[in-house]
This record gives sequence, structure tokens and C-alpha cells, in this order.
Amino acid sequence: MAFRKRFAPRRKFCRFCADKELPLDYKRADILRDFVTERGKIIARRITGTCAHHQRLLTREIKRARQMALLIYTATHDSNVKKKSMI
Repeated sequence: MAFRKRFAPRRKFCRFCADKELPLDYKRADILRDFVTERGKIIARRITGTCAHHQRLLTREIKRARQMALLIYTATHDSNVKKKSMI
């Protein structure tokens, strides 16, 4: 009977807890884009590894950045995505 090695996933950690100098602000769209899919959805904390406190702050800042037009709401608002009617 052969034993397989179990896959040990890498431990996830909160980027904002690890680096206290990393600002969580709506004006830093380059940081916020890491936590949003190409379709415009906010990525869950179980996938990103963000702690609950920073995930709540992150969600608030992403929504603020969307209102200020620094981030997209959905993929149809992005100029790079073509609509089905245009294809």
C-alpha cells in the first residue's frame, strides 16, 4: 500500500497586519485591484487570507474607490471588455 504525500497549502496571512506601513486607502487603487477580480467582484477573505478586521476596511475602501471612479463596478463598465452585441 503506497502512501501519498498530502498537499500542504501555504499558510495565508493578512498583508495589512504583516506590513503596518501599507496604507489601506481608496486613493491607492493599485493596492485595491489585487483584491478585486477582473469582473469587478471583491475577493473573499478565505481566498486572499486577509483578517476579518482588514477585510471590512478593504470592502469599504473598494466601494469608495468605485464611487470616485478609480475602480470599476462590473466588467461591462470596463472599456477593454467587448459586449456580445459588438462581437
